[in-house]
Amino acid sequence: MTEAATTNFATSADGTRIAFDREGAGPPVVLIGGAMQYRAPGSQTAELARQLASHGFEVVEYDRRGRGDSPADPPITLAQTLDDLRAVIGELTEGADDAVALFGNSSGGAIALAAAAAGLPVSRIVVFEVPLDDELGTNAAEDLAALRTALDEGGSEAGIAQFMSGMPPEWFENLRQSPEWERARTIGPSLVPDLEVLAWTQSAARSALWAGIAQPVLALVGSEAFPFMRDAADSMVANLPHAEQRAIEASDHRWEPRVLALAIAGFLVDGPR
Repeated sequence: MTEAATTNFATSADGTRIAFDREGAGPPVVLIGGAMQYRAPGSQTAELARQLASHGFEVVEYDRRGRGDSPADPPITLAQTLDDLRAVIGELTEGADDAVALFGNSSGGAIALAAAAAGLPVSRIVVFEVPLDDELGTNAAEDLAALRTALDEGGSEAGIAQFMSGMPPEWFENLRQSPEWERARTIGPSLVPDLEVLAWTQSAARSALWAGIAQPVLALVGSEAFPFMRDAADSMVANLPHAEQRAIEASDHRWEPRVLALAIAGFLVDGPR
């Protein structure tokens, strides 16, 4: 049995309250959601937290700024996102020098790397299918500019539509028709850090950009991953000082909580191969 999730709040540097759930007991692991993720009962991420807690960890899932129970006025930036994560980590370590492990899903994995590069107290990092594009490319910066324009001219829903414009069109329509839309439709401004952090990964040679990330990193990819996701994991292994890649049973950028929890726990307990 694991301890049930309880909701808490951390106060970020600018006074914004960040909601987070804690579940289980043991070494802390913070889950960083990707572009469209937020805390929701019964979600895949909530089940991942439960499964990972059963392996002997205290698992924290939080609402990123501008999502769910962490409301914030735009503009929302990557720097604020890192401040928020620092505040959550501070609540877990209670001011001690302890470090926490991070799991980042999709663009949340890039946020985990940015957190380590910024010197946050991080022990190990696991990421799943970080959508990196070409090293030194400009597409993420271009997408970021288009997103900001859409938000300025059309608001949150226009921003979400712009963000998802490169995805299969049915994904956006399915979201709009789902019960989640009423809650999800407000998170457009919070998508800016997802593209800002991907632009950061293209802003310099990655070997230099990531040279200070000394933590062990595990890059997970699905067994039926999109080819560019495998290329992204290869780039992390090639340019991070201590990174390795492993495949898990997963397809279409989606994972099964039990399988993913086992992979995360194995790396955090046993370490790199």
